[in-house]
Amino acid sequence: MAVKPAEQAKFEFSVPVVVIGAGACGLTAALSVAERGVGVLVLERDEHPTGSTSLSAGLIPAAGTRLQREKGIEDSAERFAADISAKAHGLNDPVVVQAVAAASGPTVDWLVDTHELDLHLVEGFRYPGHSQLRMHGPRSQSGADLEGMLLTAAAAAGVDIITSASAEDLYADENGRIAAVGFRRPDGSMEVVGCDAVILACNGFGGNPGKVRQYIPEMAEAEYFGHTSNTGDALDWGMALGAQALDLGAYQGHGSVSTPHGSLLTWAVITLGGIQVNRDGERFADEMQGYSEHAQEVLRQPGKVAWNIYDARCEAPALAFQDYRELVAMGGIRQADSVAELAAATGLPQAALERTLRGVEACARGEAADPFGRDFTGNMPLAPPYRAAKVTGALFHTQGGLAIDSSARVLRADGRPLPNLYAGGGAARGFCGPAAFGYLSGNGLLSAVVLGRIAALSFLNDAALDFNLEDKK
Repeated sequence: MAVKPAEQAKFEFSVPVVVIGAGACGLTAALSVAERGVGVLVLERDEHPTGSTSLSAGLIPAAGTRLQREKGIEDSAERFAADISAKAHGLNDPVVVQAVAAASGPTVDWLVDTHELDLHLVEGFRYPGHSQLRMHGPRSQSGADLEGMLLTAAAAAGVDIITSASAEDLYADENGRIAAVGFRRPDGSMEVVGCDAVILACNGFGGNPGKVRQYIPEMAEAEYFGHTSNTGDALDWGMALGAQALDLGAYQGHGSVSTPHGSLLTWAVITLGGIQVNRDGERFADEMQGYSEHAQEVLRQPGKVAWNIYDARCEAPALAFQDYRELVAMGGIRQADSVAELAAATGLPQAALERTLRGVEACARGEAADPFGRDFTGNMPLAPPYRAAKVTGALFHTQGGLAIDSSARVLRADGRPLPNLYAGGGAARGFCGPAAFGYLSGNGLLSAVVLGRIAALSFLNDAALDFNLEDKK
């Protein structure tokens, strides 16, 4: 990846905007530009666009949506921003957080009402850190389905997408203004397209072991559950242009990846009273601190594994997730009608398991305080039939990236924006501060979808084209 002098760019065609990456961020940005009749070209490295979006549960947190109002849920941008900042201990950019929270509801409404994405509001449980039900996604709760919906909408809007096109070079002048993008075809040939602006939507660097080792050494040996094309290209280009990069030690982990199946096991089974134990049958942390930081907790356990222990009641909302249903079909979920059967099914020591479950029951009944600080208020004690799944911790995607302002413009180290470079999703600095502890459920797709929309509208504004976010719902 390189930044080359603008005068070296030789191209036969140009477009107003080049978007690098055809995941949720890139497609949302492209839709926002195309619907105004402005030309946009999306460059996608893979033959078939999938990326991190397809590997996710496809859930976008948003406040004040029509879908929330129809369910009688009162939410606001201020409340959402407060939740994001509280999870990050106030160590994120409050101006960007407020802008994203404010745009989240209108963006989801726009996707549903204008581009007819079949999204619904996830009910039945709240993810850790969220004070309201605000997760929106496909009914399958599958990121692959969200990606498919966005691709369908992009096709209907006439968005041009070139696949198997690996962006390699940005051509910029001495002021950092980008004039063109060079991309490589599968046969090795290079093509160059001129542009007025670039939106970086190519995620972070989770698929680059060297960068992970450099910036997130504690996850260098962890399983990577993200997309292999996330190699840090945006970071390289931005820094070569003089952009500031922040919070590079931040990431989204997950403490519930089924092993050896390699399938995400939704944290929903934990939120309603499920627990995690190590192979000694003992709990080791507050499971409700969040699934991201819990990845490290699991990796610290013997064998770097844990067991999710829950019951049929906790399983009920999980059955709405396509990934969970597939895991059941693969035999990744053990069932037991007693603690003795549970111990036999998992290989966990029965005495320790009984002791752990008695302790959790006492907490759920309000008879004891949890030694790890978890609040079991409102949770029923676990009861047969039990469920169990063996899991490990994994790195999903990085959360540090290029510094941006509230308009998704990439910022230099001195705080000035680069002339025509925008970033969203994993390419941009996220909202979780410097480490995994600040990751609020859904932050990844929040950054992708909402910053993709903001970046596109900012370009239109900077290009002196009128727009109104409310009108574009």
